Amino acid sequence: MANLRNILFVEDDLTTRTQAKLALEVIGRYTVRECRSGSDALEAASTFLPDLIVLDAGLLTRDGADTLSMLRGVARLANTPVLFISSESEPGQVHDKRAIGVIVKPFMPLRLADQLATLWRRHSAL
Repeated sequence: MANLRNILFVEDDLTTRTQAKLALEVIGRYTVRECRSGSDALEAASTFLPDLIVLDAGLLTRDGADTLSMLRGVARLANTPVLFISSESEPGQVHDKRAIGVIVKPFMPLRLADQLATLWRRHSAL
């Protein structure tokens, strides 16, 4: 599997999005495309090819499962690994067999890049 470089981060809360983008770009040195909704994520998919999709399971306009179904309909994202972020720690939040895990909110921004890298390595080792 390729190295983790490009992340599509889909989250409706501006503060969470901003903190995550800053932490992932500065600490993790990833390229992050942030989206506030599933519609924004679909639009971003036309020009941005992520290695990983980080998706809020509880999006306000459309839940994470619906958004993921739409993203899976984009041929170039059909097999892109997904990581859910959720305010609930229930394992049921992982809605897709390609989900590599769940990070519970509120997360620690300074640890986020390491958490993603750890889950990515575990997924890559499978």
